[in-house]
Amino acid sequence: MSADLTGFLSAEAVPRRFDASPVAVDWTLVRRLHEATATALAEELKRRPTLSVVAQQELARTLVQDGIDELVRQRMRAGQAVPTPDDERAIAEAVFAAQFGLGRLQPYVDDPQVENIEAHGHDNVWVGYADGRDVRVDPIADSDEDLVRQLQHIAARLGRAERTLTTASPLLTMRLPDGSRLAAVIETVPRPQLVIRRHRIRNVDLDDLVGLRAIDRPLAEFLRAAVRARKNIVVTGGQGAGKTLLLRALANELPVSENLATIEKHFELLLHELPDRHPRVVPFEAREGTGERGPDGRRLGEVTLTELVEQALVMNASRVWLGEVRGEEAWPLIEVMEAGEGGSACTLHARSAHHAFERLANLCMRGRAAVTPEHAYRSCASALDLVVHISTVARGQLVQRHHSRGP
Repeated sequence: MSADLTGFLSAEAVPRRFDASPVAVDWTLVRRLHEATATALAEELKRRPTLSVVAQQELARTLVQDGIDELVRQRMRAGQAVPTPDDERAIAEAVFAAQFGLGRLQPYVDDPQVENIEAHGHDNVWVGYADGRDVRVDPIADSDEDLVRQLQHIAARLGRAERTLTTASPLLTMRLPDGSRLAAVIETVPRPQLVIRRHRIRNVDLDDLVGLRAIDRPLAEFLRAAVRARKNIVVTGGQGAGKTLLLRALANELPVSENLATIEKHFELLLHELPDRHPRVVPFEAREGTGERGPDGRRLGEVTLTELVEQALVMNASRVWLGEVRGEEAWPLIEVMEAGEGGSACTLHARSAHHAFERLANLCMRGRAAVTPEHAYRSCASALDLVVHISTVARGQLVQRHHSRGP
């Protein structure tokens, strides 16, 4: 391996904590090992283009360990202190995360207590924990430019489809392999911005929410009955209030035999990853398309939420659940709720249950120019059976309030 590995834990380098252990990591060394490993992997892929990801990972671990072994030999010959086994493991995992994971972000994504990660530049990084704490942590890159390079690497390798983050495409939203949602912005902001929202609790039902004291038992029974009675439900609340969590819990009250279609911009409900609960789910995810545009002005390969709602109707789905209503897909969803068998659901950003009707009506008119305010309000009132509003009243504690439309 052709890499300069001298200076392991050197005095010149600024050590950073890679994980919760007391081991400090020389990030300069990690970067050198990563560059050498990436170069060696690229050369190997030229010779063996069909090399599987698992084989690439095994080869990378071997290359990194070879580099660390060479470093140990150099330091022993020079009569210098050699890294401890813990040091070696920390360096090897950091290099592996840089190549196949999220780099310095990986320990936080692996931590089951972490809910959100925010970075306002490479050195202003905050981690939100499940107990309500927001903690400022060490830098996640050497510079803002280095952070952008890492994000570009993540976009190209870790999404379901290759994404780009450039001056021409400065906005990035993608789903990470663990189901977390990553959003990043460059160029249009003074410093690169990054947010990762994690979904810690997936296999959850209404009884679990009672146990978490998010809702009480009478409300849980009421919501369970509403789902089984095929009521059309909209879950509202502010950012991070727990709308997706509640929608997931409601979905897990469905009969196992139910044929359900879920439609999302990015997979967050993740019901298709619970085959024991949902063996007949049809999960749809929108596609942004490439940077090029066709004659109609749309990005090539783009598939919108509106198109997916319409497609779900021909997939023999008895219910259509939309992860979040944000735009013109509101109108076809309202039509599904009005004309279907009932039992559809979605989430919506709204500051109150009453405001949900205002939001939905405005979105319906935005999506269809021919829809008048009277038509939009009448259709929303006819389609919706139940609005469940979530209010965050204290750190880590949610109160659900329901508003039911009268007969």
